[in-house]
Amino acid sequence: MIDDTLFQQQIYTVAEVTGYVRVLLEENPTLQDIWVQGEVSNVSYPSSGHIYFTLKDETASLRCVIWKWTAQYFAIHLEDGMAVEVHGKFGVYEKGGQYQFYIDSLRLQGEGKLFQEFLRLKRQLEEEGLFDPQKKKTIPAFPKLIGVVTSPSGAALQDILNTLRKRFPLTEVLLSPTLVQGEGAAENIVRALHKLENTPQKPDVIIMARGGGSLEDLWPFNEEAVVRAVAACEIPIISGVGHETDFTLVDFAADLRAPTPTGAAVLATPDIEELKLSVQEMQNSFVQIFIESVQVKNSELKEQQYRLQHQSPEGVIEQAILQTDEAARRLRSAARSRMQLLRANLDSMGGRFQTLNPQAVLQRGYALIFNQQNRLVDSVAKIDKNEKINVHLKDGALAAEVLSKEKAIRE
Repeated sequence: MIDDTLFQQQIYTVAEVTGYVRVLLEENPTLQDIWVQGEVSNVSYPSSGHIYFTLKDETASLRCVIWKWTAQYFAIHLEDGMAVEVHGKFGVYEKGGQYQFYIDSLRLQGEGKLFQEFLRLKRQLEEEGLFDPQKKKTIPAFPKLIGVVTSPSGAALQDILNTLRKRFPLTEVLLSPTLVQGEGAAENIVRALHKLENTPQKPDVIIMARGGGSLEDLWPFNEEAVVRAVAACEIPIISGVGHETDFTLVDFAADLRAPTPTGAAVLATPDIEELKLSVQEMQNSFVQIFIESVQVKNSELKEQQYRLQHQSPEGVIEQAILQTDEAARRLRSAARSRMQLLRANLDSMGGRFQTLNPQAVLQRGYALIFNQQNRLVDSVAKIDKNEKINVHLKDGALAAEVLSKEKAIRE
């Protein structure tokens, strides 16, 4: 009789086999650094913050995982049916006995070619010197007129206007509307920029902006014609395209890059509250300098008086009297000079504050219009025909009624 134990094969546990498969996947360099394309299905967004979905094609499917610390940096919101390209590594979820794909990078299908074109054009324009830091123009500290190149219906415009109104209400805004994505957007952007360059009242600085989006959405700001127009513009340009993680070639050609449209408005203007604090600090500094100067002169005068009291010869006394008179004269002269300087600086600061006074605007012939709810009307779109309005002038107010309205187009 044959002993079966002599021919018994080694038997593995499920955990051992699964662990062996995991090692095979993790030690394969190709499977640990690979791009895969397919269609998204069964997307799940659990409360943990991780993202689970299936990537499939006509004949196979692949379970995918995006950890929450990776997902927070993705601008793309996954939905069923999307065609995507994902990068990552293969692993095994041993408890479920499933192999799955752990994703660290994600893009819409076709963006890979767009990104290669982005790098090619960036390299070409960089070699031509379009991005040379030495060619960057200085952004003016106190712009009177700011040009804006963006969509008139986008959220980016409202973000810019709200920020400018809060930070520096003295500045005026000139909008040059344009498409910001889709067919013909690049040509529209170039025309909008040229309009601002050729307008009789040239802006002190231009903000070129739009909200976030995919690489394809932002592509008009990577078009060669747009980039060259930005680099050739004689007016300083601040770019605020997309979100903080988005970069376009316009960012490299512009004189200053902001992470968002709101950030562009911040970089374009000073903060009026900070200006007020600076003026107050200057005033306090002038007063302190004057006080210290008077104290020094008082000390010198007391020293002269002391010497006069302790020196008896007539000539020394006369000399001391002369020195005392001279010191007093210099003290009065210095005090007058300090007072004149302080008064001139205070007058200058008063004039600057006067420019912030809405009443000063009315004195120059302008008017403020309020609706029946006592809200300021700054656009014909905010008032209706036959609506009653209040017109505030420099010396009083008028009650009026809107007979007609016509929206002006600034070229």
